[in-house]
Amino acid sequence: MMFLIAGLAFAPLGYFIYKYMSKNATPFGETEPHGDSPSFVNDLAENAISFAKGLLAKK
Repeated sequence: MMFLIAGLAFAPLGYFIYKYMSKNATPFGETEPHGDSPSFVNDLAENAISFAKGLLAKK
């Protein structure tokens, strides 16, 4: 019974290792790097930071 529980507990790890080894060390295929895609939230944050820097530079 304990081997069955251990097998179920470690099945996700085994699956990840299998996927990692099967595609030339890319477990889930080609993924997009973080920070390269345009985003509305990133644009708002950049505008807010530049606005704050402008306010601090004027003082």
